[in-house]
Amino acid sequence: MSDDPWMHGLRADTGYLLYRLGQRSGSLFNAALEEHGLRLRHHAILRYLATVDGARQRELADRLGYDPSAIVSLLDDLQRLDLAERRADPADRRNRIVVLTDAGRALLRTADNDSRRVTDDLLRALDTAERTALHSLLLRISDTDGAS
Repeated sequence: MSDDPWMHGLRADTGYLLYRLGQRSGSLFNAALEEHGLRLRHHAILRYLATVDGARQRELADRLGYDPSAIVSLLDDLQRLDLAERRADPADRRNRIVVLTDAGRALLRTADNDSRRVTDDLLRALDTAERTALHSLLLRISDTDGAS
């Protein structure tokens, strides 16, 4: 980031710095994931599906904070790539659940390695203790969900 005088006010604004870091982080993560035909939103779905035995589309939208209509398109992408599939819900055949395929699990391991590499690049200016502190602070902020 430039050290020009016009940037001083922006550099003093923590919200702006978080915004810029988010943009940069998203751009780098997306670039790494694009090698696999994915974007961050796909990766988040794969990550979630790896922790459950299947999820309804509505659950994915609610848990990940995505618009339900966006989930349909993202799942279509994942299904086309054979990374996830929709199956009949054993509890209610009228519903469909989404499950991770073996190919999805394998790709998730690769994508997680890519993710760690991007994070290491982003945080290279910080030592281990600083990275741990930053992570803890970000968790505390993100866990508040806007509550004061």
